[in-house]
Amino acid sequence: MKKWLLVILVLIMSMPILSACWNQKELTDLAFVMALGIDKGEDDLYHVSFQLVNPGNVSTGTTGGGQGLPIAVYKSKGRTITEAARNATKKVSRRLYYAHTNLVVISEEVARDRTLMLNMLDAFARDPEFRTTTEIVIARDSSAEEIVTTLTILDKLPVTKVTKELKFTEAMKGENMSISIDDLIDGIVGNGKEPILNGYQLIGMKEEANKATNLQKTTTDAFLSADGLAVIKDGAMIDWIENKKARGVIWILNKAKSTDITLKWNGKKNALSIVPIRSKTKVSPVFKNGKPVINIKIENEGWVSEANTPIDLMDPKTIEKIEKLTEKAIKKEVQSTVKEVKRLKCDIFGFGDVVHKANPELWKKLKGDWNNNYFADLEVNVKVDSYVRREGVRTNPFWSDINK
Repeated sequence: MKKWLLVILVLIMSMPILSACWNQKELTDLAFVMALGIDKGEDDLYHVSFQLVNPGNVSTGTTGGGQGLPIAVYKSKGRTITEAARNATKKVSRRLYYAHTNLVVISEEVARDRTLMLNMLDAFARDPEFRTTTEIVIARDSSAEEIVTTLTILDKLPVTKVTKELKFTEAMKGENMSISIDDLIDGIVGNGKEPILNGYQLIGMKEEANKATNLQKTTTDAFLSADGLAVIKDGAMIDWIENKKARGVIWILNKAKSTDITLKWNGKKNALSIVPIRSKTKVSPVFKNGKPVINIKIENEGWVSEANTPIDLMDPKTIEKIEKLTEKAIKKEVQSTVKEVKRLKCDIFGFGDVVHKANPELWKKLKGDWNNNYFADLEVNVKVDSYVRREGVRTNPFWSDINK
């Protein structure tokens, strides 16, 4: 009798793990949302664009793939993100599925509205199906709808073009960096560091960007491009940082992987190009008379990728001079960036965070008015050590011996 009771007990305990796919979803019933575009309408509602993938038109191979467009975009609106998403089901014959969403694009109007921003982020953070590791960008001089409806020729899925472009521009140019919804939320609720977001722009003939003819040319009429960093303060965007100042932000955040530094040599502009191969930034505080002072130390190693002037790269003194010029260029860039961000009174560098870690007691006194008072007047020192490790596959310019 005890044996049978034991068998029955084991069977009962095994039932939960033998229930098979109780929550199964048929692929034919799902619409995979690859990207979301969120605009603010004149009616103060969320206007949401859902970029859905057409699987049959994306597959590769000699026999696979259809003749249609790789994406379909449906639009909906609502007082909340949830309402807009539910309203979209009136237009789509399948259930919207967000587990593969790789990009969220928000308009500048949404980004500058604190209430819309925070409510939107709350919806993303609560949804168990939505991944908060999703990339988020701001549409600059464009609507979010225009960004998510643009067709691209090199990448079949436009969302892939944006996420890959951010990855490679971070690695090669150093003016942008990958930023997820998690990063944005952490920056908003965190202590001593405000978040930033990448800007994205539609350039060219916007009315042609979402047409199939845009895919049938070697040079498109409109294309997407990363453009600047947006500064977020108290949950809303306040301004843009661009070009070299944006690169200065990446230097300070220790996210610089590579870029190009152009130097003047013997009076000639754009004579030398130096490409970093390794870079490391350390930010540390010291305290003078009860006030924090920030020291930024950047160690950079690079190589000469271009020499457009007569120069002897075999001479150690020449190399040393190049190193000094590189240090000066990076230092000037970083100092200019710090000055600009201090003007905005928004600590996107995390200086407050390092002060907090080094001196928690002092931070308690400073944190209440850190951005608007202490950060704006903060003393920041920059030191750069740069080294040239190689000169490419040759030393002197190939044309230097032509007239000899």
